[in-house]
Amino acid sequence: MRLSVGTLRQVVKRDLAIAFVPQQLTSYGGLELLRRYVRRLDLPRRLQAACAALGGDYGGARLALLLLALPYVGARRLEHLQYLVGDPLVRRFAGLARVPTARTVSNWLRRFTQETLRPLIRLNQDLVLDTLARLDVPRLTLDVDGTIVRTGATVAWAFRGFNPHHRKDRSYYPLLAHVAQTGHILRVKNRPGNVHDSKQSAAFLRELIAGVRSRLGRRLPLEFRMDAAFFQPDVLRLLAARGCAYAIKVGYWSWLPLKQLAAERRHWHALAPGVTGFEHRLAIPQWNLRLRVMIYRKHVQHESPKNFQLDLFTPDDGHFEYYAVATNLPLSLPALYAFIGGRGAQEKTIAELKGEFALDVVPTRHYGANCAWQQFSILAYNVARSFQLDTIATPRRRSRKRTYGYVLRSMRTLRFLLITRAGRLTRIGGRNVLRLAQNPATEALYARIHHALAA
Repeated sequence: MRLSVGTLRQVVKRDLAIAFVPQQLTSYGGLELLRRYVRRLDLPRRLQAACAALGGDYGGARLALLLLALPYVGARRLEHLQYLVGDPLVRRFAGLARVPTARTVSNWLRRFTQETLRPLIRLNQDLVLDTLARLDVPRLTLDVDGTIVRTGATVAWAFRGFNPHHRKDRSYYPLLAHVAQTGHILRVKNRPGNVHDSKQSAAFLRELIAGVRSRLGRRLPLEFRMDAAFFQPDVLRLLAARGCAYAIKVGYWSWLPLKQLAAERRHWHALAPGVTGFEHRLAIPQWNLRLRVMIYRKHVQHESPKNFQLDLFTPDDGHFEYYAVATNLPLSLPALYAFIGGRGAQEKTIAELKGEFALDVVPTRHYGANCAWQQFSILAYNVARSFQLDTIATPRRRSRKRTYGYVLRSMRTLRFLLITRAGRLTRIGGRNVLRLAQNPATEALYARIHHALAA
């Protein structure tokens, strides 16, 4: 049917009057589906147990759920709570009749100490391991790395550190363990900003391995990927003693013969376009270790900013970037090159954590409160990931990089498709009913999720 031009246009003569009146309207209709999933995980009871030592009139579990709801609706700071007080689905998600003020939540966060934080850390790890157990993954690949969180000048335990872009700013330097197959963050440990990346890494890895094996068993193969900061003797010995596979970049340090080996090498094996490499058994007498090391070089069209590596020689046909990888994996040169390249996926996860889940926000000057904020940020992210894996995620073809095994949407996309749906909470036939605008695509998505949650 052909439409007339007049039916396509609307005349707008004046501004609409804006009036604020008490109504049961919501901007986040999709929170109801997330609330059902949270109840399915028994998360309120588990949060109540994890926060039992903190007390409070609102209840630890309800305040924790409120903090989880903030990134889901796009709020990044505690001050944003004042714009959510009238939304019935935000209150329903947290189980609250009244949304507390930012100061109330901030004071509650300040009650966290390193001792009261441990149950929350265990809960976060258990939720991820429960999802991995349901998926029955054939192996677990963990990317361990640190990230910088800039703070104010008066924040406790924040120091000037290794931030190359903001050298004078104080910061935290949390250490994260990223699950390559699903994108979960299995564990996070906050640290002052002036520590080396490998600081406390051995203890971090020891607790990580023990937690995974206590839940998933010792038969599940564990693989670790790390950068050169973790090339330390205690880390190497720990992973070897625990029977874990690893691929760790080796630093081009002056006391290691890597430059000499690369300079003297005449035959390099072609691995990928512009990439060559060779294998070497590297003896490190200072550590009493002998390691299998792969040395790679990549041809680039620009002068590398890492000029300390270009002192080897100056090729006539351009410039090369060099790096070496120590491993105990039975992988060939090309396979290991692809495998170590899979570490880049965690950078996307860290970017989403900072951009959509407020990991880079420092809500108070209190160290324990800021550590708790990071844990809640990670918990909200992990719940969103598990929600997708249990409802709408689809498997993707495996690759040698061993990155995401499923097609997962970012929080920004999930918020647009699912959560930010305007609706009205009404009461019909003695039951509360959430009424949303009619939209075929939204109806199909909600029906698919509802069916998955009911299964």
